Parts: sequence; C-alpha cells; structure tokens
Amino acid sequence: MSDSFTAKIWVLGDDIDTDIILPTEYLAMKTVQDMKPYAFSPLRPELAEKIKPGDMIVAGKNFGCGSSREQAPEVVKALGVSCVVAKSYARIFFRNAINNGLLLIENQDLYDEVKEGDVATVTPGKSIEVNGKTYEIASLPDNLMDILNAGGLVQAMRKKNGLD
Repeated sequence: MSDSFTAKIWVLGDDIDTDIILPTEYLAMKTVQDMKPYAFSPLRPELAEKIKPGDMIVAGKNFGCGSSREQAPEVVKALGVSCVVAKSYARIFFRNAINNGLLLIENQDLYDEVKEGDVATVTPGKSIEVNGKTYEIASLPDNLMDILNAGGLVQAMRKKNGLD
C-alpha cells in the first residue's frame, strides 16, 4: 500500500453517518454489490453511479458516525473508492473500514482546501499532493497496514495462518 496513486476527489460534509452511507432499507439486500447503487442516496442520489474505481472521498469531521453496520465501509469499498480522507472518524467505522480493507486517512486541512473534481496524488503513510500543495499524513501502524495490504482482516488472518 506504499505505492502512490492518483484519485479524483468527491467532497462530502461533516457528520456523514452510516444511514447516509447506506440507508437501513437496503441492508436486507443479498450482496453488497446489490447495495452499491444506494450508497449516499439520502444525501446525493446520483453519487454512487458517478464514483469510479480509484476515486477518493474527502469529508469533514466525524465520518461514519451512527450505527456500527459493517455494510457502510463495505459499500464504500465496493464502489471502488481508493481511500477516504476526513478530519475525523467515528471509531467503530474506522475499525470496520480497516477490517474490510478500506484505507482511511485523517487530515485536518485537506477538506477546507480542495473542491470536488480536483485530482490528488496519495502516497499512503506519507503525503497527499493536490493543487500544487503537499499535505503530510501520518502512517498507520504496521499491523493495520498488513490488514489493508491483504485486502481486509479475514484475508490477513488467512495469510498469517498459512491458509492462502
């Protein structure tokens, strides 16, 4: 996960809760692929179809607040989002996202200085470059990077235990 990548930015606000990320009425669908078209639908019904694989979400504070539903980070990852950068995260969402292999980055400044459609170059654990400015970012602990690099907790444990 140390390789750099470029990503188109989609901007969301503060307090994007799990009911906005994936409304309750879609939780009964059989697969996360079935749920994908409804991601972010209470806020922006068109967003799920506009997000392309490799794009990133930049949000304000408290991203992922609300219920602990694991389908919220799963559907974000299923959309092909490369990472979410926010000022802060709800702790259970943060853990669920890492466990599902979705890269989350905390940064206090990016949200206030970018606009939707900007393109960023992300070097996980080092920096984000956008509009000629470099934003330093913290690296995640090695154990969390191992989970992300494996694609999620289940895959990481299978690898660690010699099952894959």
